[in-house]
Amino acid sequence: MAGDAPAARKCSGSDCTNDAGQLQCPNCQKLGKESFFCSQDCFKRNWAEHKKAHKLQTTGQYNPFPAYPYTGSLRPVYPLSERRTVPASIKHPDYAKDGTPYSEQKFVGRHKIAVLNAKEIEGMRKVCRLAREVLDVAARVAKPGVTTDYIDEVVHKACLERNSYPSPLNYCRFPKSVCTSVNEVICHGIPDQRVLQDGDILNIDVTLYHGGFHGDLNETYYIGDKSLADPDSVRIVETARECLDKAIEIVKPGTLFREYGNVIEKHAKSQKCSVIKTYCGHGINQLFHCAPNVPHYAKNKAVGEAKPGMTFTIEPMISLGTHKDKTWPDDWTSVTADGTRTAQFEHTLLVTEDGVEVLTARLPDSPGGPVARIEPTNGQEVAVSG
Repeated sequence: MAGDAPAARKCSGSDCTNDAGQLQCPNCQKLGKESFFCSQDCFKRNWAEHKKAHKLQTTGQYNPFPAYPYTGSLRPVYPLSERRTVPASIKHPDYAKDGTPYSEQKFVGRHKIAVLNAKEIEGMRKVCRLAREVLDVAARVAKPGVTTDYIDEVVHKACLERNSYPSPLNYCRFPKSVCTSVNEVICHGIPDQRVLQDGDILNIDVTLYHGGFHGDLNETYYIGDKSLADPDSVRIVETARECLDKAIEIVKPGTLFREYGNVIEKHAKSQKCSVIKTYCGHGINQLFHCAPNVPHYAKNKAVGEAKPGMTFTIEPMISLGTHKDKTWPDDWTSVTADGTRTAQFEHTLLVTEDGVEVLTARLPDSPGGPVARIEPTNGQEVAVSG
């Protein structure tokens, strides 16, 4: 579809209105800046003015992929900070050393859905409670002027204070302790030096490893007052929040794992949003990711049904535009193919004898939470209930 193609670049010549070709300023490339010109003559004509921009690059920060056709306005800001360390006194998962989750790759029984015993359930309750605490700590510092790398630092420290390993760190070689996904980033955003801006929306995805178990959750937060005043930002965040809530309402013994996607997509479509199909919820226990797979879109072919003692996540990713995604050259950051905003919410759930226990449930003082939608009427914006 047309929305999948990036908009044409404009020439960087100050006196030129042409579309840019493939010609780039070599100095800008070295600095990690994007600078394209329509022709060699145009580049030479504008050199005296253009070279002034090189002297402004004093921070040492750069875009590592300046020639990549980004789908939206967000850009990575490198260098990444050094990989944070975890003391040996804290229990490490098997992938901590070389990035390979060996326990998840065992062939025998890999599709069998684990049913936890009472002791294991208590282990899950504890790690999920700690994970909620860490997410809330991170959310309280998420505001305009803060970098996502600082949020990573805060999350890492909070994990260590709870004698826990930050599960994302070096999982399949992910370089950071938390995923921070801004605006058009669907998931797996790498914390970097970009400063959060008033008007952004930010998903913070936290997972802890404690006592041999993983606890996983995420929420999307409004950054500053501008995002709270933007009808589309509020629509996508609140729709994603409601999609998760509605799916949780049907979790109980006997519910088929393919049913959650039907509920989620129905509500997303009612709000003129789409469901990202590439990523799904997952089993979680002693393993970070395991059976079952829990797709978030309708008419999926997921296998199995919920039984008491099972623990898994539901984590719908909802987009204002297309359901299609693309991945940045860092091999992690997933973005909407049309650059539209996206939001996500996630809980780790325990199936009980008669329903569900939300192991990562919000606390009375948890930051964030639902806000009223904004609908335009007669040229004015008014708040309405979601």
